Amino acid sequence: MQTYKPTRDEVLASAHKQVGDIIKPDLKVLFCGINPGLYTAAVGHHFGRPGNRFWKALYASGFTDHLFHPSEQEALLDINLGITNIVPRASATAAEVSTQEFLQGRKELTAKVLKYQPKWLAVLGIQAYRQAFDEPKAQLGLQDKKIGETKIWVLPNPSGLNAHYTVEKLSEVLREFKKYSDPK
Repeated sequence: MQTYKPTRDEVLASAHKQVGDIIKPDLKVLFCGINPGLYTAAVGHHFGRPGNRFWKALYASGFTDHLFHPSEQEALLDINLGITNIVPRASATAAEVSTQEFLQGRKELTAKVLKYQPKWLAVLGIQAYRQAFDEPKAQLGLQDKKIGETKIWVLPNPSGLNAHYTVEKLSEVLREFKKYSDPK
């Protein structure tokens, strides 16, 4: 398990860095963040900041059989899950991402989804989805739009900055998505 903790200077120096996709063809779900935070970029693992709720909620919802550490992100591929971002560059907050970057990110994300063809694209952040996909009235949950044959589901942003969603609330909406997307 990775326990590296970057210094403040290393975190600040991570602006504009990227974190590589965790992706392969025919995934069950490709989780899509907004863009990497500086801490995440510094450690090189998606949702790497200790306060991020993604990994805890993923486990609590039943998507994983144990609580993954961000350094174990590659193991998601073994259970047909992956991670990408709408905008690849790291920033201190998603508020620093421009409309143009969201629109360009959607183009690149669309190409990626068409290439890898996951069953589901799960976008983590309603505001980011609204902006990138030009859907100002979109709500959480199943979307009318698809990318090729890939269905889209929008989930809350798991960032610790999103005070509306505790791990428990986020786990609940992830469980609902899991039940809908994998009704076995």
